Amino acid sequence: MWVNDIIDRIKLPFRKEKELFSALYGILGFYPHNLTLYKQALLHKSMGRRNEKGKPLNNERLEFLGDAILDAVVGDIVFRHFEGKREGFLTNTRSKLVSRDTLGKLSKEMGIADLIKSAGHSTSHNSYMNGNAFEALVGAIYLDRGYDACMRFMEKRILAQVINIDKVAYKEVNFKSKLLEWSQKNRVKLEFREQSQDRDDKGSPVFTTLVLIEGVQGCEGTGYSKKESHQVASKETLQRLRREPQFIDAIFAAKADRTKMEEEPVMAAPDLEKLQQEQQNFIEVRGERSEGRDYPQSEEKHKQQNNSPSSQLTSLTSDDEMTLDDITALSREKTREEIIAEAEAAAFAELEQ
Repeated sequence: MWVNDIIDRIKLPFRKEKELFSALYGILGFYPHNLTLYKQALLHKSMGRRNEKGKPLNNERLEFLGDAILDAVVGDIVFRHFEGKREGFLTNTRSKLVSRDTLGKLSKEMGIADLIKSAGHSTSHNSYMNGNAFEALVGAIYLDRGYDACMRFMEKRILAQVINIDKVAYKEVNFKSKLLEWSQKNRVKLEFREQSQDRDDKGSPVFTTLVLIEGVQGCEGTGYSKKESHQVASKETLQRLRREPQFIDAIFAAKADRTKMEEEPVMAAPDLEKLQQEQQNFIEVRGERSEGRDYPQSEEKHKQQNNSPSSQLTSLTSDDEMTLDDITALSREKTREEIIAEAEAAAFAELEQ
């Protein structure tokens, strides 16, 4: 009741403005000074509004300002909250807190999405529009009440009541694992190709990775470690798989080409009759040579045979045939028991003579 009394004392001229004023109090936790700024923050460009000078009137400029303020405010909060954490961790946490998806969900959860004025667009599932409106609202807060009010809004209303900063920071969705699972289920080849390793303005290493599925280029990902770049590339590729049917078509077309090539015979099946005849000829030749028969051959063919690996091996074994015993003996040293046994046998042999 007392909220309505305050609204009545402010003497807002129209009922709709009184409703907006009350709704903003429930979202922000304070009363707007300049309601016009907040009305503009909730005005999508599709409405086609223009000011008295004929210039477009929408939330795009406030969105730009709010984006910069959010980066500064959330960076400040993350820096103080996670004392001693490295830059990569802080950057990753801030990115997750101010991501389009996060801001879109916040806008819907807090009722900001219900206040957006748009034409021909549904805001219920439009995280992009909702996220932009959230940023524009922060821009309006900054112009209306200053930086400290933006800080209190994020700390007291967002991080204290809606988002658990620790869960956001340490919860890591393994997008690479999800992409691997999808590729294995669909039996497609997945590759992570390292594209480059550079350094940012502060000298920190930055890695870029490209996802290839059946040789079809997916998305690139950049991060302060190879693991992070793999995660970013996997996330972007998964989103592309969901949004672009033609991307999936290209992947499975490439898979079909590959499997077709793999299934095609590399060479014709061997002729069994010919193989049997060759085997019979080989047996006959061996039998004839074992009887000491000589066959005339050209000098050139004789040289080729003598220089071939098979003929060299034959020359090593023809004069002094190598037996399995010889191979065994060469492969290991005699044990102490074998030496003693051989000595005893030799001694007994001398006694018998």
